[in-house]
Order: sequence, then C-alpha cells, then structure tokens
Amino acid sequence: MLERTSTTERFARSAIAAVVAVAALVLAANVGPARATEGQRADQVSQVEQVRRG
Repeated sequence: MLERTSTTERFARSAIAAVVAVAALVLAANVGPARATEGQRADQVSQVEQVRRG
C-alpha cells in the first residue's frame, strides 16, 4: 500500500516547484523578441510619429 506523504515533504516539493517556475519565467522574460533590422525599425518610428501627429 502507498504511504502517505508527510507535510514537510509536500511543502518542500511545492517550494522547489515554485522556485523552478519563477526561474523559468525569468529566463523566458529575458529572451525577448528578435531585433528588427534598421530598415524595419525606421519604418516603425515614422509610423509612430505619424500617429502622434494625427
């Protein structure tokens, strides 16, 4: 028969899972999108300026 897991072991497992989840989120946030080439960036800047002038 299966033994019941102790409260301490369950807490430790959940704490480790939380640390792993936070680490995964931090790594994913730091990856970021790929950089655009200068030509595309210039087009985007001019579009933003046109929208602001409106």
